[in-house]
Amino acid sequence: MRGKSSNYFYEQRQMFLENSTNNQQPRGWIEVVCGSMFSGKTEELIRRLKRAKIAKQRVEIFKPAIDVRYDEEDVVSHDANKIRSTPVTSSSNILLLANDVDVIGIDEAQFFDEELVSVCNELANRGIRVIVAGLDMDFKGQPFGPMPALMATAEYVTKVHAICMRCGDLAHISHRTVSGEKLVMLGETESYEPLCRSCFNKAMNEQENSPENQKQ
Repeated sequence: MRGKSSNYFYEQRQMFLENSTNNQQPRGWIEVVCGSMFSGKTEELIRRLKRAKIAKQRVEIFKPAIDVRYDEEDVVSHDANKIRSTPVTSSSNILLLANDVDVIGIDEAQFFDEELVSVCNELANRGIRVIVAGLDMDFKGQPFGPMPALMATAEYVTKVHAICMRCGDLAHISHRTVSGEKLVMLGETESYEPLCRSCFNKAMNEQENSPENQKQ
């Protein structure tokens, strides 16, 4: 019963958010969709943006130019849903290109510079609805890029979960399965697996005690 009730209120809140830009007085805000890899962040971002388009709202979507895993321009989810976007090299470019819009979507926010926080707040102050999707933690389980500050300043934060690939519980950490300490390493199932806290801790212990690390 509790799950049914919380789903009802979530749907009602989403309906409110998706229709609020029809008010005579433009009112901007920031929404953040965060979680691990394979949790449906981009899927949720695309869903909200497509509904905004159906509502005849003017929509622009941006993504970091370095993310070319599925397409150089489109924002594409793991389930192959996609929507046209504009790749940008820095967050300041978004301000320059965001003209005459009601809603702005930003995917893979963790790859942007720290200025993204002030950019999103500036857009919201202009009366624009800003929807941001990104990883809240890196492969070591640490806060990732501008995401913590965005979550702190946003009016609405939705945390989505993947399924742990080792035990089937809810997962919230993107564990890197290949070697490398570089923070930004683009990859999919061949390089990352979503894990719950317990399985992530076990995986980290296994890596620390591996023969390769023992030799170092």
